[in-house]
Amino acid sequence: MIQLRRGRGRYRGGDPEAGIETLHAFSFGGFYDPQNVRFGSLVACNEERLRPGAGFAEHAHRDMEIVTWVLAGELTHEDSTGRTETLRPGDVAHLSAGTGIRHVERNAGPAPLVFLQMWLMPATPPGPPSYEVVRGIADGTPLAVEPAASVLHVRRLRPGERTALPDAPWVYVHVARGTVRLAPGAPPAEPGDAARIAGCEGQALTAAEAAEALVWEMQAPER
Repeated sequence: MIQLRRGRGRYRGGDPEAGIETLHAFSFGGFYDPQNVRFGSLVACNEERLRPGAGFAEHAHRDMEIVTWVLAGELTHEDSTGRTETLRPGDVAHLSAGTGIRHVERNAGPAPLVFLQMWLMPATPPGPPSYEVVRGIADGTPLAVEPAASVLHVRRLRPGERTALPDAPWVYVHVARGTVRLAPGAPPAEPGDAARIAGCEGQALTAAEAAEALVWEMQAPER
């Protein structure tokens, strides 16, 4: 079953006066819809828009896998392990919160920052926290999020190019750039749109124009 959700229908949150705008694909914070709490292991897919100088003050996470993808600008991450990193478009970061970690996220750069942050529920007991960055991840390179039994695939497609989606109990496709089609003649999915595919098998993605899509392959049972 394929469910296409339009980006324009996402919940709006954040703190506009502080220069933060957030678009939530799932129930999050003060936005609650019992029919839209999670899909597979994925419990959040937030698009964050921060003006220069804006950011999230130090806050804690525990027992959660958080993957960050920068669309524009620069994201500075600082955490309680002493790690400091700056992420740019093409970089992907995986924060495994484990037994607990505190961090700060901010736009220390001169330009507006836009990034996606995707939260996955782990299927295993929490271990020590960790933070991993892959710079300039190549097309088709998988990023395994082992505690959540999930894999992120980055697909960059030329106009008309077709790519197979993974066969998995749950597949989530977020369109980051361009437009794609999930079936011949289907309406195009545009930036911010997402497809939720339950029992994905033999499914493919076709670019209507040059496109970039983030594809989650999720195998873990919901807990």
